[in-house]
Amino acid sequence: MEIIKQFELSKEYLESLRYAIESEDLNFIVESFEGVNVADIASILDELSMEESIYVLRAVDRQVAADILIELDDNTLFRVLKEFDEPEIASYIELMDSDDGADILKLLGEREREDVISHFQDKLKSDQVLDLLRYEEDTAGGIMAKEFIRANKNWNIIQTINEIRRQAENVEKIFSIYVVNNRQQLLGRVSLKKIILAGENTKIEDIYDEEVISVPTFMDQEEVAAIMRKYDLESVPVVNAKNKLVGRITVDDILDVVQEEAEEDIQAMAGISGDIEESDSVFLISKARLPWLLIGVIGGLMGAKIIGFFEDGLNKYLALASFIPLVAATGGNVGIQASSLIVQSLASKSVFDDTPFQRFVKGLLIALINGLVLGLFVFCVVVFLYGFEPIFGVTVGVALFCVVLLASFMGTVTPLVLNRFGINPAIASGPFITTTNDLLGLTVYFGIAMLLLKL
Repeated sequence: MEIIKQFELSKEYLESLRYAIESEDLNFIVESFEGVNVADIASILDELSMEESIYVLRAVDRQVAADILIELDDNTLFRVLKEFDEPEIASYIELMDSDDGADILKLLGEREREDVISHFQDKLKSDQVLDLLRYEEDTAGGIMAKEFIRANKNWNIIQTINEIRRQAENVEKIFSIYVVNNRQQLLGRVSLKKIILAGENTKIEDIYDEEVISVPTFMDQEEVAAIMRKYDLESVPVVNAKNKLVGRITVDDILDVVQEEAEEDIQAMAGISGDIEESDSVFLISKARLPWLLIGVIGGLMGAKIIGFFEDGLNKYLALASFIPLVAATGGNVGIQASSLIVQSLASKSVFDDTPFQRFVKGLLIALINGLVLGLFVFCVVVFLYGFEPIFGVTVGVALFCVVLLASFMGTVTPLVLNRFGINPAIASGPFITTTNDLLGLTVYFGIAMLLLKL
């Protein structure tokens, strides 16, 4: 059994590694990486220059280098691939699972991709990778691997074991053995335990389990993740329109999907467009952040314009300005809370989920309770603690109550509407709802002040 070293990157080691690279001390590089997880080695490369990283990748065993490439983020991987020629890239892909190889080819331009494929020595690997390139990136077909073990229902145990030994050379992890007929259509699955315990002449059709959960190639990767999470699956077979077994998706592939989707939702809620990471260039990060920041600035300018409309009232009742931040902040917080719950419920759909109308009514009742409590609390503070007139306390309290209702309405309805039109509802949170609620909140606040204080 291979023992994986617990690795902790230190400045001292980084300096030693850089010195070894500079002095071309291959022994130090190889020995220091021995037993270290490839994910840790990939994190080390993040601290090195591109030239140093390329030297390390060429210094270590080719299989290790291929495994390291898989662990790199797409932006770093793309820059690394630019330093390799086509035969070198092809040699690394042939050492990877087909799905990882296809992911690397998708980073390349069409002409580069064809040049790399032309240098494949392994015909089977070439066919597998080419087949995966046909599928959309965010579907089951796009994330599946072609490496899996299948057994024909007509085989006996001896034939099956021999085939498992032959096929297992290309399969790193064996979770299930899928049973197919002569047309390669999926029939079920059989466990290794049943195969080991069965007699030599026992047929697979006599011991396999027909109950198997599979997914079609066109299914969205988020739905695949939901199925695997719901049924606690370590792997799931993928079938085409004719129920032919074409691949499998393993739990490590789904963990990548879950992390990717979570990062996208977090970035969307924060008002960042595109797939952006901290290691990206200043230009790319600025480009991703600017659109929503500009919306926020425009919203702020519009808010200033709204306040300007009520300038005479503010001059008459200057204390109104003191509570503008309270109204704006409360509206923003309520809107984000409401939208976050809706987005969360949409992400984990169930047949027992409330209808949009039920969600709206529920959100309205919550807003009524919260609005009443917050409005009464602010009234008491404004009148009894700050010493303002009761009518002023009523104005601020009623305005806050109305803002809570309005913000809750926006936070509940906006994600539902976006989801209805196939737009990621996560973008409803953050800057969009906050800016909208600021504008509506200020309008409501001054509108109620005009009515009650007769400005």
